[in-house]
Amino acid sequence: MIMKITKGEVRACSQLLDSYRSQNRLAESPVKLKFAGIGDCDVYNITAPFEDEGELVIAGRVEPRDSEHSHVLFFMEQGGVWSPSPDLPRLELQDPFYTRIGNEIVVGGVQIFPHPVHEGGLAWRTVMYKGDRLRELKPFFTGPDGMKDLRIAELRGGDIAVLTRPQGEKGGRGKIGFTRVSSLEMLMVERVEEAPLLEGQFIDEEWGGANELHPLAGGLLGVLGHISCFDAAGDVHYYPMAFVIDPYTGRFTDIELIAVRSRFLPGEAKLERLVDVVFSGGLVRREDGTAELYAGISDVEAQCLTIKDPFLHYEMIEAEW
Repeated sequence: MIMKITKGEVRACSQLLDSYRSQNRLAESPVKLKFAGIGDCDVYNITAPFEDEGELVIAGRVEPRDSEHSHVLFFMEQGGVWSPSPDLPRLELQDPFYTRIGNEIVVGGVQIFPHPVHEGGLAWRTVMYKGDRLRELKPFFTGPDGMKDLRIAELRGGDIAVLTRPQGEKGGRGKIGFTRVSSLEMLMVERVEEAPLLEGQFIDEEWGGANELHPLAGGLLGVLGHISCFDAAGDVHYYPMAFVIDPYTGRFTDIELIAVRSRFLPGEAKLERLVDVVFSGGLVRREDGTAELYAGISDVEAQCLTIKDPFLHYEMIEAEW
């Protein structure tokens, strides 16, 4: 079956939230992940578990409560508690992500550095590492300054999907762009910066980005992401969302919310204005049509929630080659 997408009107967070609540979507069995070996730090904005050398691993952002200077550690689980592996690297990054390209693991995250213009300020960029296994990771790509949420995935046929998130003159507060490259060697800053935006996803007052990419059996690409906004009081709201893109035509489905903060367990927040923040980390898709959503909660903890697989409907639909 060939996918034919009819794109709807751009919808604000409030409209997406109304739609989510009216559909009474599956959201059950929330679990707080327990971490050890991290001192007084919090662990949040995790990846979903992935395999390295036969062991399941989670990458997590580790950070003191009063700071945004963080690092990424790789955790292994024993007895229901996740502890950092002493044999795996420590990366000076925020918000880790994971994928596989060919036979190699690719791990990345956000690197912060002194702002080149504003004294005392910070700037950021996405940095990626690759290797046959985590202990052999080496940096191979640094994205444009000022860009978070840069994600890649290997497509059927070997091309690499690239989802971007420029801000400023192109992208405003943050919009998603898309392009393809033929190989990792062709992943260059210029190609990232030139990627066309996916028009009609965000109103200008709101923003969002991709968090994890899921190549589907028919050639389409499932995108796990987030959409965000401020309210009248200046509080921040982050909602996990998903959509699907045909990587050969560039057509894409409307954004749909897949969870909200109230469906997770109660907990603390880094700041009062960050209570309603759910940052999509990763999705483990199950054969029964459900999926486990791993997410950072309120910038202080990590939780897992069982939801309906947002990509199941599109799994066997053929992309337009």
